[in-house]
Amino acid sequence: MKKLLRIGLLVLVILIAAYSLYQFTGNKTEAVIDAHVHSYACPMQCEGEKVYARPGSCPVCNMDLVRLDLPEKDKDASADPLVEPTDSFVAGEFKTLTAQDTVLISELTLPGIVTFNPDASVNIAARVSGRIEKLYVNYKYQKVSKGQKIFDVYSPELLTEQQNYIYLISNDPGNTSLIQSAKQKLMLYGMSGGQIRALSETKRTSPRIAVFSPAAGIITSTESMNAVGAAMNTGQGTEQLSVKQGDYVSKGETVFKLLDNNKVWAVFNISQEDQHHIKTGQTIRIFSELEKNDFIETKIDFVETQLDPANKTNRLRVNLRNEKLKFPVGLRLTGMVQSSVPGLWIPQEALVDLGQKKIVFLKVEKGFKTKEISTGVKTDGFVQVIGGLTFSDSIARNAQYLTDSESFIKITEDEK
Repeated sequence: MKKLLRIGLLVLVILIAAYSLYQFTGNKTEAVIDAHVHSYACPMQCEGEKVYARPGSCPVCNMDLVRLDLPEKDKDASADPLVEPTDSFVAGEFKTLTAQDTVLISELTLPGIVTFNPDASVNIAARVSGRIEKLYVNYKYQKVSKGQKIFDVYSPELLTEQQNYIYLISNDPGNTSLIQSAKQKLMLYGMSGGQIRALSETKRTSPRIAVFSPAAGIITSTESMNAVGAAMNTGQGTEQLSVKQGDYVSKGETVFKLLDNNKVWAVFNISQEDQHHIKTGQTIRIFSELEKNDFIETKIDFVETQLDPANKTNRLRVNLRNEKLKFPVGLRLTGMVQSSVPGLWIPQEALVDLGQKKIVFLKVEKGFKTKEISTGVKTDGFVQVIGGLTFSDSIARNAQYLTDSESFIKITEDEK
């Protein structure tokens, strides 16, 4: 009996020891694992950045410690695919299309305006030095007719030449060479043949010489053509002349400019995107705001290559004979130009424009992958493909539908 009791006590001691050992090693392992997986800190940071291996209370404020997550470097790298760009490959079945090798006909609408043709301007100059005795025009941009008197010049030089001519015909009528030379000089000073005949008959000199308009047009001062056009387009049509009565002029000095209203330019603006469709000699139909249902058809005379800094466009111009058209300067116009452009074309919605890169979604097995292409002009909702795509490649019909944000698209070297 004593032996059995002794054995029972021994077994009990062994069991107690084994249980104690299990409790000790188990708690230690759990603490080690917990220390490696999580750490705890006071939510109020009473002790700064101090952390604890086990949960509990803050010794300062007695608030429960909160668990801190592991830093990014300790996390499992298997989560990286979850944050990679999702648009470099899109799985699924979507409507597709192929690029079309064809010629597209487009019609461009260009805004324009009527301006003076500077090549058709005429200078009205003083043929003799003197003083402007009288002006017969009152303001800038006044219309004048051919042969209309513009101003009178008082010239002592002209008076001397007239007296010399009268002396020759009166005292040396046989000296035809000198008389002819004196007559020619008077004509160079602006006297007409009739005025010279009247001078020969009456023997009465006149120190005043009239200057007449050589053509019909618009009278202006001698400022640049740009200033003239700007003033006309802003409606400043009654400005005072810069030349006044009593002003002195020199021989050969340009006093006025005469702008021919029968020869004008139709100037149209072209955006940089559309300038590839325009060339010299191309047909253009011109509508005016006065006759919107009527038009004239003519040819483009010149396409400027320099960008206009004011509106960031190029310009084309058409020379117009305005005798019958009666297009006033400043009249707004609309130009219609048709162009045909051959090439490989895709709809604009099949393209994602990332600025410097143009992306389509190329059909591959089990989905679509991104493909960078080179593009040309755009017209009527289509984009010309220059490189990176063939007519046999199938691409997604709606590229925007395959991506949530263009910024997610990432092109790798093997996708180009």
